[in-house]
Amino acid sequence: MLLRPYRDGDAPALAALFYETVHTVNAAHYTPAQLDAWAPACGPDLAAWDKSFRAHRTLVAELDGRLAGFGDLDPAAGYLDRLYVHKDLQGRGVATALCNALEEAAAGPVVTHASVTARPFFARRGYRVIRAQQVERRGVTLANYVMEKAPAGDL
Repeated sequence: MLLRPYRDGDAPALAALFYETVHTVNAAHYTPAQLDAWAPACGPDLAAWDKSFRAHRTLVAELDGRLAGFGDLDPAAGYLDRLYVHKDLQGRGVATALCNALEEAAAGPVVTHASVTARPFFARRGYRVIRAQQVERRGVTLANYVMEKAPAGDL
């Protein structure tokens, strides 16, 4: 597996992976309306995503020359913003590799807003639930969890 920095031209492929992953992997825990609100068919604003990816530490995972996943973290705030793995490459260590590399860049605790689907993954990594919450996306309410992982020295 290759982890590389985000680069020009990645945003459209990452947006497609995001859409496919949300609409397949998360379908067991969210309704079709919630999935559409979270990841609409029109896709995210690519310019805004590009700006956000550039402002964060953003890594792209490739497996056998194929886009396998991506993740991004605001190192100053310790906020793990996005973490998505290709729907066909779940369970192959992609999310673990991305998290390992991103967490190393954080100056302190790492906080994420984990989906119902992702909560067990983060819990296995030592994240604890700070609170469950309901967030609104495009007029639709979705459940997720604010989770936090203490720095390695504080465990």
